[in-house]
Amino acid sequence: MKILCWSTDQAVWKHWSQVISADISLVRVEALGDVYETLQTTSSEFKYCFIFLEDKSFSKKVEDVVALRSVFPHQKIIVFPNQTSQAAALRLFSVGVSGQCAPYIGKDQLDLVLSVVDSGEIWGGKIFIQQLIQQSATTAQVNESELEDLSERELSVAQYIAKGWSNKKIALEMDITERTVKAHLTSIFKKTNTKDRLALALLAQSYYSVL
Repeated sequence: MKILCWSTDQAVWKHWSQVISADISLVRVEALGDVYETLQTTSSEFKYCFIFLEDKSFSKKVEDVVALRSVFPHQKIIVFPNQTSQAAALRLFSVGVSGQCAPYIGKDQLDLVLSVVDSGEIWGGKIFIQQLIQQSATTAQVNESELEDLSERELSVAQYIAKGWSNKKIALEMDITERTVKAHLTSIFKKTNTKDRLALALLAQSYYSVL
């Protein structure tokens, strides 16, 4: 089995090489263009694509992964973020990323992750799952009828947030500026008593699922 690895960090690459099973071959690329070129020409050779999300340009890297998924929807991607971000995790899982793990994951844990993902499940990582459960419990206490107090535009924004869309994509879809999207979000957070995108996304997903 071969895995395509996009990592500009030498230490992370070295660690992956040390913890991966002996029967798995890793192929490293250091630029997004090389990821596209490799998958376009030999995508069938790679069962997984590992992507390290470094702190520098973290948000851009997340959007790069989202774009990559849209071009290669059947490629199993596992991300290794170097920081904890509920919003980023939700966005990545919403577009079909198969899992997220700590960059310096242990060998046994990585074997487990690959086994879980290979079975068709997703791997979120202990910290993210705990945060999601905690956030879900909080959200469950929020009256969904509060979404009914939103304006038509605010409801549209909330619906797009539930899909994991970025402010930029929402702005393009609604033909408004990103500043206007942010203004809508500020108003939505206040009206729904939600604190961040994840809480709003969970609330909106629950709301729209019962409509």
